[in-house]
This record gives sequence, structure tokens and C-alpha cells, in this order.
Amino acid sequence: QVQLVESGGGLVQAGDSLRLSCVDSGRTLSSYTMGWFRQAPWRKREFVASIDRSGGHTHYVDSVRGRFTTSRDNAKNTVYLQMNSLEPEDTAIYYCAASSSVLPTPNDAIYDYWGQGTLVTVSS
Repeated sequence: QVQLVESGGGLVQAGDSLRLSCVDSGRTLSSYTMGWFRQAPWRKREFVASIDRSGGHTHYVDSVRGRFTTSRDNAKNTVYLQMNSLEPEDTAIYYCAASSSVLPTPNDAIYDYWGQGTLVTVSS
């Protein structure tokens, strides 16, 4: 059973960096495409980044491309989101999710399992 737990969120200043981690305690992460999504207050959940099962292909929303990088370590059952040059507009709860699709899809409807979220707050 896939069981996802995010960590690494916190309060930072604009221009700082954070690394989020998502661990599958069910130890089946290598079987899934992994995605990152975020949701700010009163806004729709937004796709951020995704990575295929081997880590060879990634996909990013335009607003984070060049600043954020997702990677994975299947031996540790962990996926990461490295966030650099953070902006106040990045403030949100960040979620990781797992999909049975072989493609790093941005469509949240394709993701079957979700973590509890971790809060990222970026001040000016």
C-alpha cells in the first residue's frame, strides 16, 4: 500500500531555498510516477512538477521552471522537490502524489495516492 508523507516545509524569505521530501512508507515508490502539487488559500490546486518511475523524465509548470527541480531515490523510497529563488507567490501547502501512469502527467486526476501536505511560507 502506498503511504506518502511530506516534510521540509517552513518559513523562509524571498530568494531562499527549501528542499521538500516525500517518503513512501509502503516501500513501493519505484512502481509509480510521482508528482508535486500546491494549493494556496482560496485558490485551485496547481500542478508543480512530476517525475517518471526511473527519474529520467521530468515536467514542470512554467512558473517554477528553472527554479525548482524534482528528483527521486527509489532505493530510499523518496522523491524530492528542490526549490530555489523562492518568491512570495510560492506560498502554499505542497503535496506529493503517486500515479500508475508511465508518463509524468500534470493531470491531478491521474494521481491515486496523496500525502498530507507540508506548508511553505515565503515572506518578502
